[in-house]
Amino acid sequence: MKKFLKLFFVFAIVSILSLQGNWNNLAEASEGEEPTIRIGVMPSEELLTVGGVGSFDITDKVTGEILSTGSNDEVQVELAGSSVVKTNYRLQVAFSTSNAYIADWLQRAESYGYPTYIEEYNNGWRLLIGEFPSDASFSVRNAFKNEIISKGLGASDAYWRLITTVEGESTIKVSDGETAKTTTNPIQVISSDLVTINGKKYRGIAEVGFNSSGALAGINELPIEEYLYGVVPRELPPVPYGELEAQKSQAIAARTYALSNMGKRGKDGYDLLPTTSDQVYGGFEAEHPISNGAVDGTRGIVATYEGKLITAVFNSTSGGFSANNEDVWSSDPVPYLRGVPDAQRGKAFEHVPSLEVFKNHSNSKSLRAAKEGDFEADWSKYHRWNFEWTAEEISDVLSTSYNIEVGKVYEINVNERSSSGRVLEIEFVTENGTFYEYKDRIRTTLKYINASGNQASLLSTLFHIEPVKDQNKEIVGFKVYGGGWGHGVGLSQTGAVGMAEKGATFEEILKHYYQGIDLEDRY
Repeated sequence: MKKFLKLFFVFAIVSILSLQGNWNNLAEASEGEEPTIRIGVMPSEELLTVGGVGSFDITDKVTGEILSTGSNDEVQVELAGSSVVKTNYRLQVAFSTSNAYIADWLQRAESYGYPTYIEEYNNGWRLLIGEFPSDASFSVRNAFKNEIISKGLGASDAYWRLITTVEGESTIKVSDGETAKTTTNPIQVISSDLVTINGKKYRGIAEVGFNSSGALAGINELPIEEYLYGVVPRELPPVPYGELEAQKSQAIAARTYALSNMGKRGKDGYDLLPTTSDQVYGGFEAEHPISNGAVDGTRGIVATYEGKLITAVFNSTSGGFSANNEDVWSSDPVPYLRGVPDAQRGKAFEHVPSLEVFKNHSNSKSLRAAKEGDFEADWSKYHRWNFEWTAEEISDVLSTSYNIEVGKVYEINVNERSSSGRVLEIEFVTENGTFYEYKDRIRTTLKYINASGNQASLLSTLFHIEPVKDQNKEIVGFKVYGGGWGHGVGLSQTGAVGMAEKGATFEEILKHYYQGIDLEDRY
């Protein structure tokens, strides 16, 4: 019965998505109509505050009952009831937009008696197998992963995720200091001016509801152009990157990304996150006249390929040559997401820069040395960079990443590179085992130590790495020489600024980084 119910659940989701797809098509057909978007500004909370600048009402979204009123203030909203919050490790083994594919995989996993978890994501489903407490050791989880692989239920690129769920009956409690009211429905905040969530100001309305795990989600709903006011300056700061054509290209890329990903996180009650997982969104306080002007000056313009919205991914700095999408993520090649040089035609970098090229350009004090024809070098201090770990630091970094004491690190080997020079597979040979990582996940495994002494994700996978040896040829650390910041796919933001400074229009910039696209007015 349990299997039947889970399979029924999967197919039920398909029906819902089909309906959602029809609604989206109808919305796209309504020319001249600006859509609204929902941002999960506080995606998973047990307690938060909401209110407004000016007078505001907090209502039950379903019944319309007024739960609280106020002015220039906030009230407390908390998760109440008999709910229990749990966080466990689960192994993600598959993602597909095919319900039959996921249903078959689910059935095979459950036939072995494994706990399973299905997560709706971007018009498809992720399948996760297993359930381990958040303090489970790497060795225990790795043994389970190998078991899953041996039974054909996963591959080497399967990875662990911490999943939070809420069990039991949940309610939303709204407290203004004098009275408290509860509801099982989402609540909505409408203000005479701006709304606030945890003290931060936003245009539009605020909402608090339950996400797919049962925790509270603080949501900002607003017209998409007003949303872009808070995105463009966070993704491409007008100071120092004030070139208007670059700002316009960022606005169009951000608008296209938002429209093409509407409903991406619908299971949680919103469309997108306000972070680099989607697009960085800073709300009202992030706005700037230059970026607002770029949004207004490109209103409704989007990038398309063969009539469909493109996946308009972008990154801070490509390092001289952008990446093919399949070299960064486990996905099929996308025609318009091809690697291109961040240099004038005929003056491109080599596809695979040599170690000497990185060494010659790396300077931790001055990374702005320009190379003629290079769009990025004058604009991003992350065009070329280097970091060095002591033997103890690299051991700590890998031990943290793999949740096991790796001991001494003997070798770090790059086993495979892409045509753009990015690392596809890396091998860590240590005292307590050999570990592997792949593509963009390398950045979160091989962390560097920042100025605050904290571990932070490596800036990009475009790098060379070598051991540091003392006079006795003993390894005393490792040094990485790299270029760029971010995944490297699609529009290079600082590259766009450099192109604009050289006279390129927003159309020329976008058609350079997204090969073969068209620009269209959608509303």
